[in-house]
Amino acid sequence: MKQQKTWVKDIVLFLSSQTFTLLGSSLVQYAMLWHVTLTTDSGSMLTLYIVFGFLSTFFLTPVAGVWADRYNRKQLIILSDGLIALVTLILAGVFFMGFGSIWLLFVMAAIRALGAGIQMPAIGAILPQIVPEESLTRINGINSSIQSVIAFVSPIISAGLLGVADIEWIFLIDVVTAVFAIAILLFLKIPSHKKAADVQQNSYFNDFMQGIGYIQHHAYLKVFFLFMSVLFLLIAPVAFLTPLQITRSYGEDLWRLSAIEIAFSTGMLIGGALIAVWGGFNNKTKTISFASLAMSFCTIALGALPAFWLYLTLFGIFGVAMPVFNTPATVLLKEKVEENYLGRVFGVMTMISTSMMPLGMIVFGPLADIIEIEWMLWGTGISIVVLAILFRRNRTLLKVGSDEGIS
Repeated sequence: MKQQKTWVKDIVLFLSSQTFTLLGSSLVQYAMLWHVTLTTDSGSMLTLYIVFGFLSTFFLTPVAGVWADRYNRKQLIILSDGLIALVTLILAGVFFMGFGSIWLLFVMAAIRALGAGIQMPAIGAILPQIVPEESLTRINGINSSIQSVIAFVSPIISAGLLGVADIEWIFLIDVVTAVFAIAILLFLKIPSHKKAADVQQNSYFNDFMQGIGYIQHHAYLKVFFLFMSVLFLLIAPVAFLTPLQITRSYGEDLWRLSAIEIAFSTGMLIGGALIAVWGGFNNKTKTISFASLAMSFCTIALGALPAFWLYLTLFGIFGVAMPVFNTPATVLLKEKVEENYLGRVFGVMTMISTSMMPLGMIVFGPLADIIEIEWMLWGTGISIVVLAILFRRNRTLLKVGSDEGIS
């Protein structure tokens, strides 16, 4: 059992490092996304940017999940942050030399996604090494609140910077924040987990297949990942096409794009605080289903093109639902999955989250140049309602969500 003083200090250091690196990454992501949106006004080009930014993560994640279970997770996070910072610095130099191109942003998105593909399974698996099980929900709620604060200030800062400076200067900010994050992690002492300390005899493929076998032998994981796959596919329009919807329906003002992100992140801040204090229903499956229904109703309402202030309000409610959804979903995995398999299980989760939305955009993105985005929001919103009800009624998920046991 970890001593209170020790693990609190460790989690403060870890969350501080993630705050720095997330801030820099958020500034760059907003700047790149808005640059593509405002420059091209094309659903197809937006789809290309999203696909470039996610597919490399998808292909790397099977190996990265194995790495997270084989090697020191803190070192993996440091290496991935360093890779992202180096590539970002090189791209900034290329832009400063006058060779800036929208296609370079696509390449940049792909390479940064490689670093994220290494980082995400390691981050997902490292928290249970630091935090006692009984505090995981509370710490995940606090982490969601921190992310929400960053999401709140990032679009404001990014929009302000884009108004007075070229995009390459924002790239340099990401490099500086990554350096600070790495410096903080160097002071954090996390011993290697048991499997990382053992001599590795299995191949990467065998290790990955063992992770797949672990999922196949646990019914709740199979159903859970199926639900997540369909959900991520269906939320692609509301996640990626709403900025394009705004420029077409309300105007191309940068403040409008910034406003929806601020509304969303404000909602996330409230939702993170809510789940940290409340903790959700006594059954995590019910909490996840409840949040899914809230997101579905907001998606349908956004398709009605209400007054812009009401549009912002709906985005805020959607933001509240996100931590209420993410926290119990993440904690459920961290509580139920054996530590030696956490990296691989989170690797599969990362594969799903980084592949299904781009796959959805392959369909929905080009369609946005043919049919109204509002129609897609109505269709996907109604589909999410049905999905949430089926999730809520699944006996396997209800059982594991109430902590009665694992199927």
